[in-house]
Amino acid sequence: MSELPLDLAVAQDSSGTQPVVIYTDGGCSPNPGRGGLAALLAYQGKEKLISECYRHSTNNRMEIMAVLAALRALRRQHCYLKIYTDSQYIAHAWNKGWLAGWQSRGWQKRHNKQAPLKNVDLWQELVRLTSSHQVEFEWVRGHSGIKGNEIVDAAATQARKVATPLIDQVYESEDTAVP
Repeated sequence: MSELPLDLAVAQDSSGTQPVVIYTDGGCSPNPGRGGLAALLAYQGKEKLISECYRHSTNNRMEIMAVLAALRALRRQHCYLKIYTDSQYIAHAWNKGWLAGWQSRGWQKRHNKQAPLKNVDLWQELVRLTSSHQVEFEWVRGHSGIKGNEIVDAAATQARKVATPLIDQVYESEDTAVP
């Protein structure tokens, strides 16, 4: 991890374990459209910034994929993770039990089982990648001056300008995707 001029220290958990602090952001312009994501990981005074560009996706997919990029960058299992996101979609899915409910219903919505749950591929990957970690998600208001969030917001916006974007295979293979 490279050094960044940040003070991302947070309190330890009850056992004295210092968390890996993660800030994530993602978005598209327009939505749906060209997407960018970024994740900032901080642990014991070291930081790593990750960013990626996708040819065509959605805001929600980029938000989830930013979390997945951070989780894939971890080198160890059984970490204490404190993940900050400005996506209420992600924070509520984790903290309000939506994700557990979707999973228990076979990835179906509660009220409208005819309408498919969106982003199932990403939610399933999130469950898989978090299964060996202690994870907390915290929602932060975007554009409110929180250093970590401002850094990933700028990095995700900049990432959209990459000349050769990646392809969100699942999204682009759906009937609703526009090439």
